[in-house]
Amino acid sequence: MSSQPSDPAASKAPTPTPATNSSSSPSAPASDPDASFPRIVKNDPQRTGFDPETAWWVNHFKVLTGSMTPEGAFHYRESWYRTNEARDCARCEKYRDWALAHSPTVRFMRERVEMLNGRLDGASIHCRRCPARLTEDGAVHRAGGGFHPDHGILICANEIRDRSHLEDTLAHEMVHAWDHLRWKVDWVGDKDLKHAACTEIRASMLSGECRWTRETFTRGNWTLTQQFQNCVRKRAVQSVLARPRCKDDVQAVKVVNQVWDSCFSDTRPFDEVYR
Repeated sequence: MSSQPSDPAASKAPTPTPATNSSSSPSAPASDPDASFPRIVKNDPQRTGFDPETAWWVNHFKVLTGSMTPEGAFHYRESWYRTNEARDCARCEKYRDWALAHSPTVRFMRERVEMLNGRLDGASIHCRRCPARLTEDGAVHRAGGGFHPDHGILICANEIRDRSHLEDTLAHEMVHAWDHLRWKVDWVGDKDLKHAACTEIRASMLSGECRWTRETFTRGNWTLTQQFQNCVRKRAVQSVLARPRCKDDVQAVKVVNQVWDSCFSDTRPFDEVYR
Protein backbone atom coordinates (compact mmCIF):
# COMPACT_ATOMS: atom_id res chain seq x y z
CA MET A 1 0.00 0.00 0.00
CA SER A 2 1.71 3.13 -1.17
CA SER A 3 -0.21 5.35 1.22
CA GLN A 4 1.20 3.57 4.26
CA PRO A 5 4.57 4.15 5.94
CA SER A 6 7.19 2.20 4.08
CA ASP A 7 8.98 0.63 7.03
CA PRO A 8 7.22 -2.42 8.54
CA ALA A 9 7.14 -2.73 12.34
CA ALA A 10 5.91 -6.27 12.77
CA SER A 11 8.24 -7.16 15.63
CA LYS A 12 6.83 -4.43 17.86
CA ALA A 13 3.17 -4.81 16.91
CA PRO A 14 0.70 -5.15 19.76
CA THR A 15 -1.12 -8.41 20.34
CA PRO A 16 -4.85 -7.83 19.91
CA THR A 17 -7.04 -8.19 23.01
CA PRO A 18 -10.71 -7.24 23.61
CA ALA A 19 -12.06 -4.54 21.31
CA THR A 20 -14.25 -1.70 22.46
CA ASN A 21 -14.61 0.65 19.51
CA SER A 22 -15.69 0.48 15.90
CA SER A 23 -14.74 2.41 12.82
CA SER A 24 -17.46 0.98 10.61
CA SER A 25 -20.39 3.22 11.48
CA PRO A 26 -20.64 6.50 9.55
CA SER A 27 -21.35 9.57 11.65
CA ALA A 28 -21.02 13.29 11.29
CA PRO A 29 -17.33 14.24 11.63
CA ALA A 30 -16.26 17.06 13.88
CA SER A 31 -13.22 18.34 15.69
CA ASP A 32 -15.50 19.25 18.61
CA PRO A 33 -18.10 16.45 18.92
CA ASP A 34 -20.22 18.25 21.51
CA ALA A 35 -20.56 21.30 19.26
CA SER A 36 -21.03 19.72 15.84
CA PHE A 37 -22.50 16.22 16.17
CA PRO A 38 -26.29 15.93 15.71
CA ARG A 39 -28.18 15.36 18.92
CA ILE A 40 -29.19 11.76 19.69
CA VAL A 41 -32.96 11.32 19.71
CA LYS A 42 -34.50 9.57 22.72
CA ASN A 43 -37.79 7.71 22.68
CA ASP A 44 -41.04 9.46 23.55
CA PRO A 45 -43.89 6.87 23.64
CA GLN A 46 -46.56 9.47 22.96
CA ARG A 47 -44.75 10.65 19.84
CA THR A 48 -43.39 7.36 18.49
CA GLY A 49 -45.97 4.78 19.55
CA PHE A 50 -43.33 2.55 21.16
CA ASP A 51 -43.77 1.93 24.88
CA PRO A 52 -41.01 -0.23 26.43
CA GLU A 53 -43.38 -1.10 29.29
CA THR A 54 -45.85 -2.73 26.88
CA ALA A 55 -45.71 -6.43 25.96
CA TRP A 56 -43.48 -7.15 22.99
CA TRP A 57 -46.28 -8.58 20.88
CA VAL A 58 -48.29 -5.37 21.27
CA ASN A 59 -45.38 -3.30 19.99
CA HIS A 60 -44.79 -5.80 17.19
CA PHE A 61 -48.45 -5.54 16.19
CA LYS A 62 -48.09 -1.74 16.07
CA VAL A 63 -45.17 -2.11 13.66
CA LEU A 64 -47.15 -4.45 11.41
CA THR A 65 -50.20 -2.19 11.35
CA GLY A 66 -48.25 1.02 10.82
CA SER A 67 -49.40 2.59 14.10
CA MET A 68 -45.77 3.00 15.21
CA THR A 69 -43.58 5.66 13.61
CA PRO A 70 -40.23 4.76 11.99
CA GLU A 71 -38.55 6.38 14.99
CA GLY A 72 -40.57 4.15 17.30
CA ALA A 73 -39.64 1.10 15.23
CA PHE A 74 -35.97 2.04 15.67
CA HIS A 75 -36.31 2.20 19.46
CA TYR A 76 -38.32 -1.04 19.48
CA ARG A 77 -35.53 -2.77 17.55
CA GLU A 78 -32.90 -1.51 19.99
CA SER A 79 -35.03 -2.65 22.94
CA TRP A 80 -35.36 -6.08 21.34
CA TYR A 81 -31.58 -6.28 20.97
CA ARG A 82 -31.08 -5.41 24.64
CA THR A 83 -33.53 -8.13 25.67
CA ASN A 84 -31.86 -10.77 23.50
CA GLU A 85 -28.24 -9.71 24.03
CA ALA A 86 -27.12 -12.99 25.61
CA ARG A 87 -28.71 -15.03 22.82
CA ASP A 88 -27.16 -12.88 20.07
CA CYS A 89 -23.69 -13.00 21.64
CA ALA A 90 -23.85 -16.78 22.07
CA ARG A 91 -24.81 -17.20 18.41
CA CYS A 92 -22.05 -14.79 17.35
CA GLU A 93 -19.44 -16.72 19.34
CA LYS A 94 -20.60 -19.97 17.74
CA TYR A 95 -20.21 -18.47 14.26
CA ARG A 96 -16.84 -16.94 15.25
CA ASP A 97 -15.47 -20.27 16.42
CA TRP A 98 -16.66 -21.94 13.22
CA ALA A 99 -14.96 -19.29 11.09
CA LEU A 100 -11.68 -19.59 12.99
CA ALA A 101 -11.73 -23.36 12.46
CA HIS A 102 -13.15 -23.73 8.95
CA SER A 103 -13.24 -20.49 6.93
CA PRO A 104 -10.38 -20.47 4.38
CA THR A 105 -10.22 -16.67 4.38
CA VAL A 106 -10.26 -16.30 8.17
CA ARG A 107 -7.72 -19.09 8.68
CA PHE A 108 -5.42 -17.59 6.06
CA MET A 109 -5.60 -14.12 7.62
CA ARG A 110 -5.07 -15.56 11.09
CA GLU A 111 -1.87 -17.27 9.91
CA ARG A 112 -0.62 -14.08 8.25
CA VAL A 113 -1.29 -12.05 11.39
CA GLU A 114 0.68 -14.59 13.43
CA MET A 115 3.59 -14.23 11.00
CA LEU A 116 3.70 -10.55 12.05
CA ASN A 117 3.78 -11.50 15.75
CA GLY A 118 0.09 -10.82 16.26
CA ARG A 119 -2.60 -13.07 17.72
CA LEU A 120 -6.25 -13.37 16.75
CA ASP A 121 -8.34 -16.02 18.45
CA GLY A 122 -11.39 -16.43 20.64
CA ALA A 123 -9.71 -14.42 23.38
CA SER A 124 -9.14 -11.37 21.19
CA ILE A 125 -12.21 -11.46 18.94
CA HIS A 126 -15.19 -10.40 21.00
CA CYS A 127 -18.91 -10.53 20.32
CA ARG A 128 -20.82 -7.67 21.91
CA ARG A 129 -24.07 -5.80 21.44
CA CYS A 130 -23.45 -2.51 19.64
CA PRO A 131 -26.15 0.11 20.29
CA ALA A 132 -27.20 2.11 17.23
CA ARG A 133 -27.78 5.87 17.34
CA LEU A 134 -30.67 7.83 15.89
CA THR A 135 -29.77 11.50 15.52
CA GLU A 136 -32.04 14.52 15.09
CA ASP A 137 -31.14 14.77 11.41
CA GLY A 138 -32.93 11.44 10.90
CA ALA A 139 -29.78 9.40 10.29
CA VAL A 140 -29.34 5.98 11.87
CA HIS A 141 -25.75 5.10 12.75
CA ARG A 142 -24.92 1.40 13.06
CA ALA A 143 -21.73 -0.64 13.20
CA GLY A 144 -21.03 -4.22 12.17
CA GLY A 145 -17.68 -4.49 13.89
CA GLY A 146 -14.42 -2.72 14.61
CA PHE A 147 -10.70 -3.04 15.18
CA HIS A 148 -8.53 -1.29 17.76
CA PRO A 149 -4.75 -1.77 17.69
CA ASP A 150 -4.57 -2.08 21.48
CA HIS A 151 -7.70 -4.13 22.06
CA GLY A 152 -8.39 -6.32 19.04
CA ILE A 153 -11.55 -7.09 17.08
CA LEU A 154 -15.16 -6.37 17.97
CA ILE A 155 -18.06 -8.14 16.26
CA CYS A 156 -21.46 -6.51 16.77
CA ALA A 157 -23.51 -9.59 17.66
CA ASN A 158 -26.89 -7.91 17.25
CA GLU A 159 -26.10 -6.85 13.67
CA ILE A 160 -24.92 -10.27 12.45
CA ARG A 161 -27.47 -11.84 10.12
CA ASP A 162 -25.91 -15.27 9.60
CA ARG A 163 -22.63 -17.17 9.56
CA SER A 164 -21.61 -15.84 6.16
CA HIS A 165 -22.18 -12.27 7.33
CA LEU A 166 -19.93 -12.84 10.34
CA GLU A 167 -17.27 -14.34 8.09
CA ASP A 168 -17.26 -11.21 5.93
CA THR A 169 -17.19 -8.90 8.96
CA LEU A 170 -14.40 -10.84 10.65
CA ALA A 171 -12.33 -10.96 7.46
CA HIS A 172 -12.75 -7.18 7.09
CA GLU A 173 -11.43 -6.51 10.58
CA MET A 174 -8.60 -9.03 10.16
CA VAL A 175 -7.37 -7.10 7.12
CA HIS A 176 -7.25 -4.02 9.36
CA ALA A 177 -5.26 -5.99 11.94
CA TRP A 178 -2.79 -7.18 9.31
CA ASP A 179 -2.40 -3.67 7.90
CA HIS A 180 -1.70 -2.24 11.33
CA LEU A 181 0.89 -4.87 12.18
CA ARG A 182 2.55 -4.35 8.81
CA TRP A 183 2.39 -0.56 8.50
CA LYS A 184 1.24 1.01 11.79
CA VAL A 185 -1.84 2.72 10.40
CA ASP A 186 -2.82 6.19 11.60
CA TRP A 187 -6.41 5.19 12.41
CA VAL A 188 -7.73 8.52 13.67
CA GLY A 189 -6.08 10.57 10.96
CA ASP A 190 -3.90 12.74 13.18
CA LYS A 191 -1.17 12.74 10.53
CA ASP A 192 -2.84 11.58 7.35
CA LEU A 193 -6.34 10.31 6.52
CA LYS A 194 -4.87 8.44 3.57
CA HIS A 195 -3.88 5.63 5.95
CA ALA A 196 -7.49 5.09 6.98
CA ALA A 197 -8.74 5.39 3.40
CA CYS A 198 -6.29 2.81 2.12
CA THR A 199 -6.98 0.17 4.76
CA GLU A 200 -10.75 0.64 4.35
CA ILE A 201 -10.47 0.14 0.59
CA ARG A 202 -8.44 -3.01 1.10
CA ALA A 203 -10.70 -4.40 3.84
CA SER A 204 -13.87 -3.94 1.79
CA MET A 205 -12.17 -5.37 -1.29
CA LEU A 206 -10.61 -8.46 0.31
CA SER A 207 -13.25 -9.44 2.88
CA GLY A 208 -15.96 -10.50 0.43
CA GLU A 209 -18.50 -7.99 1.68
CA CYS A 210 -18.70 -6.36 -1.77
CA ARG A 211 -18.98 -9.49 -3.90
CA TRP A 212 -21.82 -9.50 -6.40
CA THR A 213 -24.03 -11.99 -4.57
CA ARG A 214 -23.82 -10.01 -1.33
CA GLU A 215 -24.64 -6.73 -3.04
CA THR A 216 -27.44 -8.25 -5.11
CA PHE A 217 -29.31 -10.55 -2.76
CA THR A 218 -28.64 -8.78 0.54
CA ARG A 219 -28.55 -5.10 -0.41
CA GLY A 220 -30.73 -5.22 -3.54
CA ASN A 221 -28.12 -3.67 -5.82
CA TRP A 222 -28.57 -5.30 -9.23
CA THR A 223 -25.98 -3.18 -11.04
CA LEU A 224 -23.96 -5.28 -13.47
CA THR A 225 -21.12 -2.87 -14.27
CA GLN A 226 -18.64 -1.43 -11.78
CA GLN A 227 -20.73 -2.87 -8.92
CA PHE A 228 -17.71 -4.20 -7.03
CA GLN A 229 -15.69 -1.00 -7.38
CA ASN A 230 -18.66 1.20 -6.43
CA CYS A 231 -19.36 -0.86 -3.32
CA VAL A 232 -15.73 -0.73 -2.15
CA ARG A 233 -15.52 3.00 -2.78
CA LYS A 234 -18.81 3.75 -1.01
CA ARG A 235 -17.94 1.74 2.09
CA ALA A 236 -14.45 3.25 2.25
CA VAL A 237 -15.89 6.78 2.07
CA GLN A 238 -18.38 5.99 4.86
CA SER A 239 -15.62 4.67 7.10
CA VAL A 240 -13.29 7.62 6.47
CA LEU A 241 -16.18 9.96 7.18
CA ALA A 242 -16.48 8.41 10.64
CA ARG A 243 -12.95 9.54 11.54
CA PRO A 244 -12.90 12.52 13.94
CA ARG A 245 -10.33 14.32 11.78
CA CYS A 246 -12.44 14.12 8.63
CA LYS A 247 -14.23 17.41 8.00
CA ASP A 248 -17.05 16.27 5.72
CA ASP A 249 -18.06 13.89 2.95
CA VAL A 250 -16.23 16.02 0.38
CA GLN A 251 -12.92 15.44 2.14
CA ALA A 252 -13.71 11.73 2.60
CA VAL A 253 -14.35 11.28 -1.13
CA LYS A 254 -11.22 13.27 -2.01
CA VAL A 255 -8.96 11.19 0.25
CA VAL A 256 -10.36 7.89 -1.04
CA ASN A 257 -9.85 9.04 -4.64
CA GLN A 258 -6.25 10.04 -3.90
CA VAL A 259 -5.25 6.52 -2.81
CA TRP A 260 -7.71 4.52 -4.91
CA ASP A 261 -5.46 3.32 -7.72
CA SER A 262 -2.63 2.09 -5.50
CA CYS A 263 -4.77 0.62 -2.71
CA PHE A 264 -7.46 -1.02 -4.86
CA SER A 265 -4.72 -2.90 -6.71
CA ASP A 266 -2.98 -4.00 -3.49
CA THR A 267 -4.29 -7.45 -2.52
CA ARG A 268 -1.64 -8.33 0.07
CA PRO A 269 -1.42 -10.73 1.85
CA PHE A 270 -3.55 -12.48 -0.82
CA ASP A 271 -2.32 -13.08 -4.35
CA GLU A 272 -5.67 -11.85 -5.69
CA VAL A 273 -9.18 -10.99 -4.55
CA TYR A 274 -10.27 -14.35 -3.18
CA ARG A 275 -13.93 -13.79 -2.25
